[in-house]
Formats: sequence, structure tokens, C-alpha cells
Amino acid sequence: MAHIHEKIDFTVAIFVVHAAKVLVIHHRKLGKWLPLGGHIELDEDPEQAAVREAKEESGLDVELLGERPPTTSPGTRALIAPRFLDIHRISDTHEHIGMIYWARPLPAGGHRPPPNGVSANPVLAPAEHHDIRWCSAAELDRLSPPMTDAVKWYCRQAIEEIAG
Repeated sequence: MAHIHEKIDFTVAIFVVHAAKVLVIHHRKLGKWLPLGGHIELDEDPEQAAVREAKEESGLDVELLGERPPTTSPGTRALIAPRFLDIHRISDTHEHIGMIYWARPLPAGGHRPPPNGVSANPVLAPAEHHDIRWCSAAELDRLSPPMTDAVKWYCRQAIEEIAG
């Protein structure tokens, strides 16, 4: 998608964990291993963007993890808080504010995560990625090209917090 704003955009990154592995993609345009993610469209909130991007990029329905505060006032809807926020430079004149979510896969049409014995089979989005795969914390070190230390840190943190 084209940038919404000339200087800065809001994006989501979704670290999906299943059976002590995190889902990563080898991004076609950037040539890097990254989590699922993308821009927040003008007609959606960050949660909707995260769920949409996960589905578009992997074929998986996901459950975002995090705290949603209760709300009682009309016209207000509490959102699940991202686990982390960052800002990263895309070019000399453009940045992204990233909302970083933890998630787990849901069974097709379901509302509960699949048990560890059931595999969550992602689907490659060939227009966007060269590869998509589940990686354990140890497997992150063997990716080629190497994953950046920052993305690897988020991957390991998500595995640790979700899988224990």
C-alpha cells in the first residue's frame, strides 16, 4: 500500500507463536526475515490491521494477546495494547511507528488456539514473500540471510512469553 502520510505511517508487526515457534517471513521487497505485518489502513484500527495482515500474509486467523481494559462509556472501545511500540526509519524522509503484537493461531473459523499437537499451516503469499516458516529460538540463528538482532530479540521474547 502507498504511504498514508508523507513523513510517517502507523504499522503493525505480529509475532505469531505456536508450539514454541514463531512465524517469520522472508520479505520479497526488503530481502529480510521479518514478522507478519504492514500498514494500518485509514478505515481500520490497529487490532483490525493486525488480524487482516496476519490473514493476508499467512492465511492464518490469529488471536491477539494482551490486555484490553474494560470500558463502559458510549463511543469508546478499548483496544488490546501492543506488547511493544517502536519507530523505525524507512528512508531519509519517512518513518514508521510500529505497534508490535503477540498472537497465536486460531483454527479455521474457530475461537480457540489449536493444541500443540495440531499444526498451524501457514500459506505463502508469493507476491510478498520468498518464504514463510515456523522457527524455534535456536533456528532463528540459522536463517539466511541472517535476521537482524532487533527482530530476533522480539521473536525470542514472544516465544518465551507465550510458550513459556
